[in-house]
Amino acid sequence: MIDYIRGQIAYHSLDAVVVEAAGVGYRIFCPHPFHWQEGETAQVFTHHVVREDSQSLYGFKTFDERDLFRLLLEVSGIGPKVALAAIGSGSPTALVEAVQREDLHFLTKLPGVGKKTAQRLILDLKDKLEKAGWSSLITGAKGVESNPGGMKSVVSQEAIDALMALGYNEAEAETAVHLAGESFEEENPSVDDWIRKALQVSMKA
Repeated sequence: MIDYIRGQIAYHSLDAVVVEAAGVGYRIFCPHPFHWQEGETAQVFTHHVVREDSQSLYGFKTFDERDLFRLLLEVSGIGPKVALAAIGSGSPTALVEAVQREDLHFLTKLPGVGKKTAQRLILDLKDKLEKAGWSSLITGAKGVESNPGGMKSVVSQEAIDALMALGYNEAEAETAVHLAGESFEEENPSVDDWIRKALQVSMKA
């Protein structure tokens, strides 16, 4: 099994990065591809999924994110794409805390997660997360909860970074993301939602 890949970030898209290592380009699906800048040397922690008709790599900046992804895959009805989207919709600590406090409202806002799947997440993961040592992260997440704008600011900053990687200067990126934030109707928009909305409003400007 491939545990991690270390190499140069050749390029990225909205859902993946391509890491060049030893002359080979590995396409790795990520929750936050724009954590990395093109041209930088990075170590990406990976999970390798092998199926009859395909092989896919899923990558993460930390092994904690990768381990949480693997725990999500143990839940019935959760596949790699849903697990990746769940992690990409906010921070791992927010997701862990939602499971621990049995917050169905939060969990059903995750892409691809309905009420039954959210209930399975709580039933299957609550004890596993505690045993895996996520309590310290839960404590840290409460600091975000005390600051209602905290999670929003983290996700919006990632959107700003993504726009700058696409060629926007910092002022243009910040303006587009600010305008995007004013136009959201749904709660807890993902990084991809922020990027798409920011691109839309910047084109109208």
